[in-house]
Order: sequence, then structure tokens, then C-alpha cells
Amino acid sequence: MKKKNVPSMVKDQKLIKKRREQMIRGAVTLFKQKGFHRTTTREIAKESGFSIGTLYEYIGSKEDILYLVCDSIYDEVSERLLRQLPPDKEGLDRLKLAIASFFKIIDVMQDEVLVMYQEAKSLPKEALPYVLQKEYEMTNMFEQIIKDCVAMGQLELTDEEVELWANNIIIQGHMWTFRRWSLRKKYTLEQYTQLQIKQLLREKA
Repeated sequence: MKKKNVPSMVKDQKLIKKRREQMIRGAVTLFKQKGFHRTTTREIAKESGFSIGTLYEYIGSKEDILYLVCDSIYDEVSERLLRQLPPDKEGLDRLKLAIASFFKIIDVMQDEVLVMYQEAKSLPKEALPYVLQKEYEMTNMFEQIIKDCVAMGQLELTDEEVELWANNIIIQGHMWTFRRWSLRKKYTLEQYTQLQIKQLLREKA
């Protein structure tokens, strides 16, 4: 699926990257406080540290900023997760590390993740499939790790069960953000992670 082309009047790719990163940070702060629809592009420009005229040199619409926010968050979560999975870890050890690392990343990026899920519904119709594909790709990362455990004889799961396990891991990670008002009163991140891993592997490992 092709990435959405966000228009820019500026040709310098390094400058585009820098300015859009500023926009993303500013937009996440405002979307968290006010939501996408109640936030203006003028407010995003001010929060980002430049004028409204400068902002429109790097995007075409407010919806473009939301797209950049969602795209950036998925990329950052995936890149951080891959960096934390050394090649010498295999099987269940790799799965446990992947789950713990994913939960930690979600904890660090909780505001971004919350904004993404609250506001993704406002994405333009042509951009939504690309962003959803990023979700599938992240789930597929866990599917492959689980399939490796099956191939090594450490787990006995059907393909349908593998897919469900992978989706459950993603949801459990996001739940730490969505229900943080409740979960953090009862568990540390480490306790939550170990309990989720224990529950997941209880009958299969």
C-alpha cells in the first residue's frame, strides 16, 4: 500500500523532516488536550514554534498533520521494538522479550498512542488504509515470533491461534495506556508485563 503524498512547497528533505517532526510533537500535545477537531492549524503552528504561513509550506491541510502523526507513531514503535530484539534471542525467550519491550515502548509513548487511536477515525478516506496496514505489520511481527516458537516445538498452536495471540499482545500493550487510570493503581509496568506473559503462556509453554 502506497504512502500518502503530503504536499510541501519546500524541496530540502532534511528541512521537511525537521519541520514535520516539530509539527508532530506540537500536534500530539494539542490533540491530547483538545482533540483533533477542536485544534486549529494556527494553534499547531504556534505550538510547533513557527508561523501559520510556514506550517502551510510543509503540509496541505490539518488532516495531513494527523496522517503524519499516525504514520510517525507506528514507525517509531516498530523501529524501537526491532532495536530491542537481538538476533541471538530465539523461541520463547525472544517472545517474552518482545512482549516486555513492546509494553515498555507503549508506556514511554502513551500520549502518542492514545492520540493516535482517539483521532485516527478523522483521517482522510484515502489515508486510513495505509495507516491500518501499519497496524497489521506490527501484529505480523508478533505472529512471526510466535510461529518460530511453534516451529521449535515450544508451543502447539494453529494458525488461527497464532493470529489471535499476536492481536491479544498488541491489545494488552495498548490497554496499559487506555486503562492506565485503573491499572497503574494496582500494578507496576513490570508486574503487569509478567502477569500478562504468565497468563498467555500458562497452558502452552
